[in-house]
Amino acid sequence: MTPITEVEGRRLPLSNLDKVIHPATGTTKGEILHYYATVAEALLPHLRDRPLSFLRYPDGPDGQLFFTKNPPPGTPDWVRTAPVPRTEDPGARQVVVEDLPSLMWAANLVVEFHTPQWRAREPAVADRMVFDLDPGAPATVVECCRVALWLRERLARDGLTAYAKTSGAKGLHLYVPVEPTPSETVSAYARRLAVEAEAEHPRHVVHRMAKALRPGKVFVDHSQNAAAKTTAAPYTLRARPAPTVSTPVTWEEVEACGEPGALVFLPDDLPPRVRRYGDLLRPLVDHVGAGSVPEP
Repeated sequence: MTPITEVEGRRLPLSNLDKVIHPATGTTKGEILHYYATVAEALLPHLRDRPLSFLRYPDGPDGQLFFTKNPPPGTPDWVRTAPVPRTEDPGARQVVVEDLPSLMWAANLVVEFHTPQWRAREPAVADRMVFDLDPGAPATVVECCRVALWLRERLARDGLTAYAKTSGAKGLHLYVPVEPTPSETVSAYARRLAVEAEAEHPRHVVHRMAKALRPGKVFVDHSQNAAAKTTAAPYTLRARPAPTVSTPVTWEEVEACGEPGALVFLPDDLPPRVRRYGDLLRPLVDHVGAGSVPEP
């Protein structure tokens, strides 16, 4: 029998709690749900009012992985959805996780949480910019940190403030709070900075996605600023053999990073980090210091 749990007045069937999802650590589905409940206070503000895309991996990272934007079958009627029209589906809607019951319902599906850079109330009007720094072997997150420091200084020259988090995979994400700006304008500016980074550091940076160009370099992926694109949310688990977490980090940690394992975080690492630092990405939520995006 599937156990029923009550979360803030909502009854949730939580299934297969003993199932191992992350084989490298033996992490079970029940432990995943416990993690999300523990970090919900920090995570939920980054999900609210943002239409979610899910990368589902119900049988673990070695099983079938599938990316979905549409509300999954059986989505409860109390889970909010928002209209996100698409060319192929003008009536499309996506899930918006607003509260702990919605978070626990979604986590029970075993998902990565991915969000756009805009809110449901203003589609395609970004309130933040993102750079996904992805290392091509033998480059690692160490090289990503060097590029992140360059980008931080470059953004500062334009009056913009950057915040860092691990991708939870191989690289690093930089977020920048911006005044509400059309996504296409943000995309053009982000691309310009990626091109500048490559021009200034051609041996270490590439701004194009072609795999042949990437070995030993950091790919500065600016494309996730497009209105149709999404980025792994802060605090989401990733579909990896070990349950790595996309974790906010301090600039001191970025500056000190000297080996690839220095910025790898697992679920048990997050509660003490949140107690110590609070949410390092809270300025994104509060829109503190949001800057104007220069015209391309």
